[in-house]
Amino acid sequence: MEQNFFTIDPYLNRAADRAEAACRAHFDEIDEIAQYNQLKVMAAFNRQGVSESHFAGSTGYGYGDRGREVLDAVMAQVMGCEDALVRHNFVSGTHALTTALFGVLRPGDTLLSLTGSPYDTMEEVIGIRGEGDGSLRDFGVQYRQLDLLPDGTPDYGAVPDAVKGAKVAYIQRSRGYALRPSLDIAAIERLCSAVRAGNPGCIVMVDNCYGEFVETREPTEAGADLIVGSLIKNPGGGLAQTGGYIAGRHDLVELCAYRLTSPGSGREVGCTLGQTRNMLMGLFFAPDVVASAVKTAVFAAALFEELGFAVYPAHSERRTDIIQAVTLGTPQGLEAFCQGIQKGSPVDAFVQPEAWDMPGYEDQVIMAAGAFTMGASIELSADGPMREPYAVWLQGGLTYHSGRMGVLLAAQSMLERGAITRK
Repeated sequence: MEQNFFTIDPYLNRAADRAEAACRAHFDEIDEIAQYNQLKVMAAFNRQGVSESHFAGSTGYGYGDRGREVLDAVMAQVMGCEDALVRHNFVSGTHALTTALFGVLRPGDTLLSLTGSPYDTMEEVIGIRGEGDGSLRDFGVQYRQLDLLPDGTPDYGAVPDAVKGAKVAYIQRSRGYALRPSLDIAAIERLCSAVRAGNPGCIVMVDNCYGEFVETREPTEAGADLIVGSLIKNPGGGLAQTGGYIAGRHDLVELCAYRLTSPGSGREVGCTLGQTRNMLMGLFFAPDVVASAVKTAVFAAALFEELGFAVYPAHSERRTDIIQAVTLGTPQGLEAFCQGIQKGSPVDAFVQPEAWDMPGYEDQVIMAAGAFTMGASIELSADGPMREPYAVWLQGGLTYHSGRMGVLLAAQSMLERGAITRK
């Protein structure tokens, strides 16, 4: 069906048609995963007896908030684990991860990263960057990391020895600002087994951001003790206005709750301020929304492969998160891509993104994110640090059709700026 809503060069439209044709079989697989996960979520809502009465918000201390309690129970069942802590109080995924780390680590303990250097915002939390700012290092927690192999995969053989003496083995599922492969559930399961072989008592914690509902299992169903994520990414389904979650073993979730509020009070306090309905509804919609985001990523990979760019992963590779990386090669290309994505946003489409000194990042970052919820990366967004190789990380797309057009507008912006050459 012909449309005249947006101006796209015929060269790009032809490339998009070829790219979409190459994606059809992969889209069918994505839909199968979404169907499984949707029924899993629906069963959890049914079994936990979600009721309209659970949508009522609380104020003040929030004692006896039934909605808060049922949300935790639903999330725990969905994630296939004993317990969960789902709160709007978490201001970001980094905050939820920080709460979990400070919740289970004590002075003198060792934190071991099994996936090399962590995401930029976690460096100051751990104490790799910064000094005297309340990091784990300031509180006497030691840090070690097991670097990834040259191909970007974990060094499985080295894990059993490396994990000896560690209190927490930390796994980052997604790639962050790196071009390594993201870890699928099979890889996480293999890492968990290697940790158990070397140190059975070690806590395996997974940064699950961007990965929820992309596969049919979550890391807690593959041996992880704790998983952590953000509600303005996958599990919020584009409806949660803020928040995050920690899920896993009951005793560990309790320790994290004591860190979030206070020892002795833990999860028994914390008003919901009317946020429970959106968090529950977002969780219900999440499998389908995530499928749209994955389709958008697969299409973007296929299109930019057609246009001659290196993409990670390739459109034909199986997915374990919603992120698509594209190496653009120049600062102008990165800037043009993000400005095009912004034009394809439902909110603030008229804004022109520019690189800036974003808090928590070492380099200037350019970010396109015209979202209904500020910073919600389950909505179409793209960002990248202004450093070699000038790659962009694309994620989100509440609907596939809007995501597809956003990707085309990014290509159009690059074509107009000379960052794409017609073949």
